[in-house]
Amino acid sequence: MQHEIAVETWQLRAEFARRLSHLYGTEVPAYTTLVETAHAVNADVLAQRGAVAERLGSIERVTAERHGAIRIGTPAELAQVARLFGALGMHPVGFYDLRDAAPSAIPVVSTAFRPIDRDELARNPFRVFVSMLVPEDRRFFPPDLAARLRAFLGRRTLFPSELLALADRARAEGCLMPDAAEQFLRLATASFALSSEPVDHAWYTELEQVSSVAADIGGVTTTHLNHLTPRVLDIDDLYARMQERGIAMIDEIQGPPRWQGPDVLLRQTSFRALAEPRRFRLDDGSLADGELRVRFGEVEARGIALTRKGRDRYDAAVAAVDAEHASNPQVPREEIATRVWSTWLPTTEAELAARDLAFFTFDVAGARPAAGGPAPSADLAGLLDAGWIVAHPIVYEDFLPRSAAGIFASNLTGTGHVDADVSGAPRDINWLSDAIGQQIHDPADLYARERNESLERVRRALVLPSIDAPS
Repeated sequence: MQHEIAVETWQLRAEFARRLSHLYGTEVPAYTTLVETAHAVNADVLAQRGAVAERLGSIERVTAERHGAIRIGTPAELAQVARLFGALGMHPVGFYDLRDAAPSAIPVVSTAFRPIDRDELARNPFRVFVSMLVPEDRRFFPPDLAARLRAFLGRRTLFPSELLALADRARAEGCLMPDAAEQFLRLATASFALSSEPVDHAWYTELEQVSSVAADIGGVTTTHLNHLTPRVLDIDDLYARMQERGIAMIDEIQGPPRWQGPDVLLRQTSFRALAEPRRFRLDDGSLADGELRVRFGEVEARGIALTRKGRDRYDAAVAAVDAEHASNPQVPREEIATRVWSTWLPTTEAELAARDLAFFTFDVAGARPAAGGPAPSADLAGLLDAGWIVAHPIVYEDFLPRSAAGIFASNLTGTGHVDADVSGAPRDINWLSDAIGQQIHDPADLYARERNESLERVRRALVLPSIDAPS
């Protein structure tokens, strides 16, 4: 008798990402063009640069890598999302408040679900950026609209109970048997498909006056993929190739500029939201054909994770670029950023590591300094300079609020309305953790833990009492 082999958590995650990619490609054909172009760019970069191209991840990982984005309305819905993604070994990481983000305020707070273990990330680093509406924020929603919006959201069901039960089982057992796994994946994928149910035209339009994002969340009875994002090794080349293929891209690549130093954090761009046919229910109950522009195709290039000190310098660089661009708006922002960047960040990985501006893991060097020379010091920079240890960059696995807001804003159909004369609703990482009953991880803490564990291994191998990193 042949025994069935259980489907492990990472296998569920990889297959779910693959199915979502297929789904989104059928719903938004330009996404398939984006993926094909990303693969072509990656192949060319690998051929040109060899092993250097894989410094921040193997080509197998980069090719499979995706992040998705969904939008939901309530803490209860977010708690269900956490159960669903928990079955895939994905944990909430980071808190992003887009209500004050430039260039356009958006009435959501967000977190991202992803693997947090390095081995799990290497197997499949699927991430989902989840944005939750904040009806309590009076800058966007007056009391009457907020009450009606909460009532609407409270009446809908995003995920069937069978799916959530399977998710709970998978999370508890770390696997599902094949039949259960297939049912879980089928139900989960269907939950993020674009619904054919008619949209209440008057209700959707009322919310759209607040924000296109608010309408996309609270104007429909389901959720859906808002975008899906492959990873590319040369985002500037991809941007040019997509335009050559007749795909309209947003005006700018979001995040750090292309410059002579190491890639850091995250660069993103997208093709513009496409008009998709939708059915609308009118006030008299009749149905009419129309279209909405809410979904797009995003692409990302990932760099090295910065420490908190490095993030402070990054933020200062962004502020310096903003200030100079405001004084000289005729000069392209990218041109200013490329020039300004090197005054704030080192141009080599070695300097980033030695000055503790970016996160690295460390190993004892295979070829150590010759015998009879100076003994290894307890100083991180000294160990690097003397060749006792080697540094490996930690890839940035998370997101940037300004870049997310920039992508969203570039694909909005209207500017919406914000009443700056009233106060907002306080939201932070602790509030969101309490709301979903699950601790949201701080990204910097995860990177620091990985770095510190590697330093401890180095300390033991070199028989040092401690290793002092720069402060």
